Amino acid sequence: MNKIILFLCFPMLVLAQKQKLAGTVVNTENEKISAAQIELYDSQDKLIQELKTDAKGGFILEDIPEQNIKLVVKNEGYSLFEKKLDLEKPEALQIILKKESQEIGEVVMTKRKPLVKRKVDRLEFNVENSNISSLNAWEILKNTPGVTANNNVLAVKGSTGILVTINDKKVMLTGDELKNLLENTQGDEVKSVEVITNPPAKYEASGSSVLNIIMKKNKIEGYRGIVSSKYVQTQYAKAVFGLSQYYKKDKFSIMGSYYKGMGTYYREGLDYVNYPESQTRWMSTMNRKDKNTNQNTLNFNVEYELDSLTNLSLNYSGYFSPKSYGTYDVPTLIYNNQDVVESDYRTLNDHHSRSINNSVSFQIDRKLNKKSSLSWINYFTGNNASKYQNVVTHLNFAGEPPREDNFMTQNKADVQLYSTQVDYQWKGEKLEFESGTKYSFVKTNSKLDFSDNQNGVLEYRPEKSSIFDYKEHNFALYSSLSYNIGKWNFKGGLRAEMTDLEGIVSEPYDQNKNNYWSFFPTFYAQYTTENKQEFGFSYGKRISRPSYSWLNPAKSYYNLFSYYQGDPQLKATITHNLNLTYSWKNWNLDLYYRKEQFPSMEISYQEPETNSVIYHFTNIEKGEAFGLNLYKNFQVKPWWNIILSENLEHNENYFKGVDGMLYKNKVWNWESSISTSFTLDKNSDWKMEVGHRYYSPSIQGTFRISSAWSAYFVMNRKFLNKKLEASLIVSDIFRTTGQKIVTKYANQDNYFRDYTDTQGFTLSLKFNFGNQSVKNAKTIKKTSEQDRL
Repeated sequence: MNKIILFLCFPMLVLAQKQKLAGTVVNTENEKISAAQIELYDSQDKLIQELKTDAKGGFILEDIPEQNIKLVVKNEGYSLFEKKLDLEKPEALQIILKKESQEIGEVVMTKRKPLVKRKVDRLEFNVENSNISSLNAWEILKNTPGVTANNNVLAVKGSTGILVTINDKKVMLTGDELKNLLENTQGDEVKSVEVITNPPAKYEASGSSVLNIIMKKNKIEGYRGIVSSKYVQTQYAKAVFGLSQYYKKDKFSIMGSYYKGMGTYYREGLDYVNYPESQTRWMSTMNRKDKNTNQNTLNFNVEYELDSLTNLSLNYSGYFSPKSYGTYDVPTLIYNNQDVVESDYRTLNDHHSRSINNSVSFQIDRKLNKKSSLSWINYFTGNNASKYQNVVTHLNFAGEPPREDNFMTQNKADVQLYSTQVDYQWKGEKLEFESGTKYSFVKTNSKLDFSDNQNGVLEYRPEKSSIFDYKEHNFALYSSLSYNIGKWNFKGGLRAEMTDLEGIVSEPYDQNKNNYWSFFPTFYAQYTTENKQEFGFSYGKRISRPSYSWLNPAKSYYNLFSYYQGDPQLKATITHNLNLTYSWKNWNLDLYYRKEQFPSMEISYQEPETNSVIYHFTNIEKGEAFGLNLYKNFQVKPWWNIILSENLEHNENYFKGVDGMLYKNKVWNWESSISTSFTLDKNSDWKMEVGHRYYSPSIQGTFRISSAWSAYFVMNRKFLNKKLEASLIVSDIFRTTGQKIVTKYANQDNYFRDYTDTQGFTLSLKFNFGNQSVKNAKTIKKTSEQDRL
């Protein structure tokens, strides 16, 4: 172990032996083919280089680390070319591509269906040049095997604790910011999506699954840009405008993008609480409307190739939302046991919030020799947010004179995060070894100021105000080893993480200190038969650390009778995952089992003494789930495709109720996605898709969640030699995504109905200018701690 650490810290830099391969790509009429995709694979079938042919169909591949390689040539409208080469026996290459076309009436189809490939530790969904590559990256994720999106929340096999990466680099955005980035990423820049349900030791132990989006590499020199606009009409209008620019010259690449969003956001709800002690029922209508006319997302990435072995990368990303504001008018009726309204109150919640996020990172990648490489990354993230609210309640209770209550809160939160990480990789013909180390430090400060008019005058209340300080150090080491022999592939790894944390609450005073080591083993095995049937097994242990805001115990009031509260003693969730997989002829079947120790989640409970409903982020006792996932892509005709994705799961949650008793909440849950797509012209510039998604009843701790379904329609058309792209998306056509969330046990009897304004349509336009062969510069590595901001 000491030798490995010493090697990581003081690497010997050895120059790789340089080998060269040149050739020309033509068609059967001996016409030179420019911009054809050239890919070079090593003896382990792993991509090591790629570029595009020049204007005369020529290409030159240099610094090739191996002698036995495989050359792959792709070009739209032509059959795939593959050839194994031995560079000890050089030969002049003239590659002849044959046209691939099939006429149906007057329509000529050339694009392939997406290719699903099962690897030992992941499932690869290859969408390059497929019939869904015209969609944006967000829509491609939603069409990826095993992935579902309910109310824009991504889930893999029922689990929502997902880490999204681009080229194995963590994206430091969450929620709507991440969705906005992916919606503005063109699908024809996406090479593939990897679904990693049991992430190897190299990945952060935090999170249940990884979705890794692999982008096409930036190899062609030149400049290009994209101007985009999007109009969304649901209950109210929203819009996004964007500008992206890319440039590469020799060893230098730069990318910058800016998106500005604005609009009004609506959420519709109904809250119901039954208090058996007083024999009353409280019903509140909660139709919430917020405006945000200034959302700004900025990304900047520069990459420089210092020499043939060393790359330098610098990345900045920022999100600025100076003001989101709204006024909620929430009437509440109180019914007696005769179902007659005996009391009522009305809440006016006037509020505004601000959010700023800045991230800077720097990365060095170095090839040590033809088999090994080293990378080092440092990054800093700062997140600052505040929320102000003024809540006035007009009360008209039976037997009491009408009165008015008023309180104000000011919440401020500041999070600062720093991390440094080193990764080493060695590749041989049969063996592959990876090892690395990481250190991160986070510091948060949250402050709540509370004022009310308890004495008839609005005054600051120190006993209801609070300051929360939190510090966390995390140190990690990992190693993994892969080995393939004949039809068998094996991989195993171990990640060790040390966590040292301290949280201090000012009012009432509380201190939580903890220091612990956790170990996260992973193991994979895969067997391939003679007729290409693939059987796989994997095991992985994961951890989900609580969001920093979930640890804050300060009461964040929604109204006079309802508030949210975190828990400074919140435990991290440990998850064990087992998977059995089977793949054959585009059929992909996955049997899985998941066990969670102390899952953390938001639950609600009612307090009869104060007629309050408390929303509390806490740990429940345990959770267990097992299920089956099925994915199949049917190519009915060359121009007609059907995708079937099904997930059946049995889920159990065990929790302690307010009465101290242990309860079990269980359900059989079915998630179904069926879509059909059509290519309507011979150049694949005009596409249409219709789909349906269904979610049967589910559970979350004390909650039982009703079923939901949605139907959607997508039309995409490219004009002006693919420079102009127009899209129409109609979502939640029948307004069927609303759900009812129920808590009912012991003396708990409450529910809320929730609809997040998903019915509507989206019109988008993109115009591409400059050299359209240029692809995205490599996105820099990010981390899992950002998910907890």
